[in-house]
Amino acid sequence: MFSILKNRTYRQLFFAQIVALVGTGLATVALGLLAYDLAGKDAGAVLGTALAIKMVAYVLIAPVAGAYANRLPRRTLLVSLDVSRLAVVLLLPWVDQIWQIYLLIFVLQSSSAAFTPIFQATIPEVLPDEADYTRALTLSRLAYDLENLLSPALAAALLLVISYQGLFFGTAVGFIGSALLVLSVVLPVAPAAGPQLRVGRKLTQGLRIYLATPRLRGLLALTLTAAAGSAMVIVNTVVIVREGLSRPESAVAIALATYGAGSMLVALLLPRLLTRYSDRSVMLTAATMLCGVLIAVAVAWRQLTPALQWPAMLSGWLLLGMSYAGLVTPGGRLLRRSSNERDRPALFAAQFSLSHACWLIAYPVVGWLGAKVSIAAALWAMAALALLGIALAHWFWPQEDSDALAHRHDDLPADHPHLAAHAPASQHAHAFVIDDHHTRWPTR
Repeated sequence: MFSILKNRTYRQLFFAQIVALVGTGLATVALGLLAYDLAGKDAGAVLGTALAIKMVAYVLIAPVAGAYANRLPRRTLLVSLDVSRLAVVLLLPWVDQIWQIYLLIFVLQSSSAAFTPIFQATIPEVLPDEADYTRALTLSRLAYDLENLLSPALAAALLLVISYQGLFFGTAVGFIGSALLVLSVVLPVAPAAGPQLRVGRKLTQGLRIYLATPRLRGLLALTLTAAAGSAMVIVNTVVIVREGLSRPESAVAIALATYGAGSMLVALLLPRLLTRYSDRSVMLTAATMLCGVLIAVAVAWRQLTPALQWPAMLSGWLLLGMSYAGLVTPGGRLLRRSSNERDRPALFAAQFSLSHACWLIAYPVVGWLGAKVSIAAALWAMAALALLGIALAHWFWPQEDSDALAHRHDDLPADHPHLAAHAPASQHAHAFVIDDHHTRWPTR
């Protein structure tokens, strides 16, 4: 797996991802504590609203960034976005009103909404071999999991000597490191632009490709399941630990680290699993496990004494982390299989936008239910949302999902270059993706 780090460009980008993630992890812990400091027992509702604002920024900004990513120098664009995130993070320690959290989160996450899909779409161009790209996805998942594991542990250690506001300066260091590492490499030149499209069509190109591809509709449904599990952890961990169990701030970090450890364990196993089982099988199994864990914790929560609720929570968070990794890690492979190089940034941006629309649903629901009704109600609601995602995935994503599909081109002249490249007939078979010549998925 680590052999792909011999590629200098990928290595620098990977380490840029790590340092930015560690900084972001410190900010996640600090933001939860800031919300608790300003709102007390209503911290879950405040955090849920803040994260919903983050999702709105992602949904609105990512398609615009994806549509115009190939028109700007990627390295300059990525560095500029890191600098803008740095400026916002340096303001967070001075926040003393809840509305200020909401405003700064929107500005910060608008920059992230532009940065992340462009960064993700660059990796398959740096590593064109599918096996290498699969390893890169696993390393990327490990980077996220190390952030979930190490950032809370680092935060817990730092909180022994500094206040939580100081954690935001660690985030600033992460964005500085990311910008410097991106500056140190030459990124692939963006593919030549295709035919000029109207603004509206350009903005929706990635979305149209995404929704026209059955496996990607299945991916979106399973993302709803993943959002249900992760939203429960991210939004309500601080409330459960601090308000429900009356444990110290360091216990919040321990709970989040347990979730990260479960995710890391499965991420390490995925390269081998994905050589034996299909993406669909692995992801649906993980989704079923996640839904089952939410139901089990919801059933058991009221029956347990406070002394047993803490180990039960840690066990549930470990299993949720394992399920989450199995759900989200193969997604990059599906996007790569479903796009050509020119349309890939737009497709990654569409996934980024649509997937975060799922979190836009989950975050406020789980936050407000946890704050206004009960933690058990939040668990049951997320279990229902997860089950809905599983049902939709079975409906949208056919079990038979081969790359090469037979299809016709009755709309193309016999001497069209596309027909000449594959077969001198209107019907042929090849690795099929939605593009200018293939606007609909073939039916049997």
